[in-house]
Amino acid sequence: MTGCAARPLLFLDVDGPLIPFGGTPEQYPTWEMGAEPRQAGSNPLLGRINPGHGPRLTALRCDLVWATTWMDDANEDIAPRIGLPRLAVVIWPEPTDIDEQDERSGLHWKTRALVDWAGGRPFAWVDDEITDTDRAWVSAHHPGRALLRRVDPRRGLTDADYVALEDWLHTRQVDASGVTGV
Repeated sequence: MTGCAARPLLFLDVDGPLIPFGGTPEQYPTWEMGAEPRQAGSNPLLGRINPGHGPRLTALRCDLVWATTWMDDANEDIAPRIGLPRLAVVIWPEPTDIDEQDERSGLHWKTRALVDWAGGRPFAWVDDEITDTDRAWVSAHHPGRALLRRVDPRRGLTDADYVALEDWLHTRQVDASGVTGV
């Protein structure tokens, strides 16, 4: 299903939004989740993932999609920790296929792939590396609504991020470009 009738997509990055980083280790609470989905202690940062994200993400009226370099490992290591089902995964272009002009202009290497994957569907993208260059490019190349939400990697997804996502999902009011973001 494509176009306006389809549910919006939520492209979800892992490092930054779900696994906060960049502060001192003492800044981050850790959550015990019992046995690790793979081997115990496979990634010490997995304990930083707040299990409350799973219910909050599934409560959003959208289709969740992993948009992370974790690729399908997100389904193996992260989804079970927070109670998410297996999600679709964006397959990234090979580094040799990334446009050098995009890199010079500051366009994130994920941006083109996400717009292509969305296929015109409305989408939100939460990531810690989104810039105004990405917003401008999406505005010029994506026919649907879009919310590009930059998450502070030191804090991860916060209540304010969930409020912004819920507001965007429940409103049809957007700026002239159709792309919003903070």
